[in-house]
Amino acid sequence: MAINEKIINRELSWLSFNERVLQEAADPNVPLIERFRFLGIFSNNQDEFFKVRVATIKRMIDVESSGGGENKINPKQILNEIQKKVIKLKDSFEQTYSELIRELSNHNIFIINEKQLNSEQASYVQDYFREHVHSVITPIMVHNVSDFPQLKDKSIYLAVKLYFKEDEAACEYAIIEVPTENINRFIVLPPVNRKKFIIILDDVIRFCLDDIFATFNFTHFEAYTIKITRDAELDIDNDLSKSFLDKISESVSSRIKGQPVRFVYDSLMPDDLFQYITDQLKLDEGDNLIPAGRYHNFKDYMKFPNLGSKTLIYKPTPAVSHPLIKHHQSLFEVITQQDILLHVPYQKFDHYINLLREASIDPKVVSIKVTLYRVAWSSRVINTLINAAMNGKKVLVIIELQARFDEKTNIFYSRKLQEAGVHVIFGMAGLKVHSKMTLITRKEENGKVRYATVGTGNFHEGTAIVYADLHLLTKDIRITNEVNKVFKFFETTYKTFNYKHLLVSPLYMRKRIYALIDNEINNAQEGKNAYIILKINSLVDPEMIRKLYQANLAGVKIKGIIRGMCSLIPGVKGLSENIEIVSIVDKFLEHARVFVFCNNDKELYFLSSADLMTRNLDTRIEVACPVYDKAIQEELRTMLKIQLKDNVKARIINSSQDNQYKPGLNNKKIRSQMELYNFYMKKSSSNEE
Repeated sequence: MAINEKIINRELSWLSFNERVLQEAADPNVPLIERFRFLGIFSNNQDEFFKVRVATIKRMIDVESSGGGENKINPKQILNEIQKKVIKLKDSFEQTYSELIRELSNHNIFIINEKQLNSEQASYVQDYFREHVHSVITPIMVHNVSDFPQLKDKSIYLAVKLYFKEDEAACEYAIIEVPTENINRFIVLPPVNRKKFIIILDDVIRFCLDDIFATFNFTHFEAYTIKITRDAELDIDNDLSKSFLDKISESVSSRIKGQPVRFVYDSLMPDDLFQYITDQLKLDEGDNLIPAGRYHNFKDYMKFPNLGSKTLIYKPTPAVSHPLIKHHQSLFEVITQQDILLHVPYQKFDHYINLLREASIDPKVVSIKVTLYRVAWSSRVINTLINAAMNGKKVLVIIELQARFDEKTNIFYSRKLQEAGVHVIFGMAGLKVHSKMTLITRKEENGKVRYATVGTGNFHEGTAIVYADLHLLTKDIRITNEVNKVFKFFETTYKTFNYKHLLVSPLYMRKRIYALIDNEINNAQEGKNAYIILKINSLVDPEMIRKLYQANLAGVKIKGIIRGMCSLIPGVKGLSENIEIVSIVDKFLEHARVFVFCNNDKELYFLSSADLMTRNLDTRIEVACPVYDKAIQEELRTMLKIQLKDNVKARIINSSQDNQYKPGLNNKKIRSQMELYNFYMKKSSSNEE
């Protein structure tokens, strides 16, 4: 275990988190098709880990080897430990996949390859290939081109060895990109005697290699899957003549040429073909050459089809209406009566969309301002903002062009918003805008009134059905006036303001959190009740961890619900014996951030866009918002109590990172997400009555 100054290495902690995702795939209590989808989530996570974190470590190694930089950690040692853990996870993944394939057959669903097709299936596959696939693939005979093809990061390829009729010893090589962007990876074949069959697109192409190379004199073919993962860091040039939008757009386009950080290949690939490809790509053992099975890019399994009964997928949990929001009622009227806490996906994200829609056509609304980090591809949020501009509202959108892997979407919508007359600001130089805020200004009888939303998650309809997030809707002037200050900060570049209520990074959040922790330390030392509850995605900032260790030694009780990376080591005598941390991985992705401080039994609650990571605290514009409404405080208290009692999906975070499940008490099983769904459903239905 890589522990530096009593802190677990963040990369290894992240791999431990992804192991928890893999646990869901291996859990027989999870519906079978959902287990395949968790394999897809695990694979997608692993890809992003290599693109970002492993790429960063490789750059650190390059800096060291060139004589620059002073690292507190040994990047080569960390990379070595990562490789060991990755191989261990790969073995677990392959074992789990084999088990799931066997279980699938128990439900009369079979994944077959090109060698297992009967004559009727073979005819179907050949027809499918000719109608849907042949026209979208372009085989490259690599011996006939001067440069080896630039393999794309997100794609998978078949490396084909082709044998000649005249000389069986002679061969050529070809590369075929599997067109998963155009065609579903899983092809459903006609059923046979109630048995259902799926063939993977890779194998459809393998089966039809004769068709592809029909004009050549080849006797037979061997095809092996390969996949490359590239450094995803954007290199932004300093050309002052270019706009920031153009710079980001060019950087995204050049990402395809990023340095390789991983090469995954079929372990059955012949040595000569393997050597040829790695030579052409200029890869060596330091580039994470990973032998694997026949299939790669398991992220496609996130869309694995359900051909069986409804019991093979999760029971539907449709979002319910907020109990205080009546159908066709003005949301401005509702928010005027009391603050609203929207908890998605348990409650409808449509409530937020409806607030924007109402604002876009309300003649009393003067302006709408919003921060956007990630948005859906067919975004109703964007369309509503455009509609507002067309209706004469002053619309300001702060859009973060450098939201990793969503740059293309954000560039596209930035241009669309600008064309509609929306004032678009592209974040701040050197500071990512990660805060989640809306500010609506409305002319009312007593003058202009502001309405605000401050939350933990993106205004993204797609993720709002999967990510568990919180959004506060309020007209409390203590909050709305300071939200207005944050937007002024964006509009009047770098003009700073003081904040009494909001915690705003990068200038104030860290200091304010330290002060809140110090208050708990002082109360503990005076014999008063003192505790902290943190529900976040990641805790890796070294200084924040040391501050929590300090609080622990003073007797402050600390409980954490931390889904992802956690570099703090709980439960160590003389260091962290008063700290308990669990991680919940389940149907929904836990994404909300909530801070609670005892404050001498006058609890303080905050909703935050920020995790406790150095980047969030020091190099991003983040906002944590206090919750003053007593009813909402009680709702948050209930939510946290339920999650802290979870003994079905909660894993214990400890120094060994073995992801043990939290034991139950009195044999009563508490699965917090289902408990919360029932809690919100009951609240919604009782209001309807």
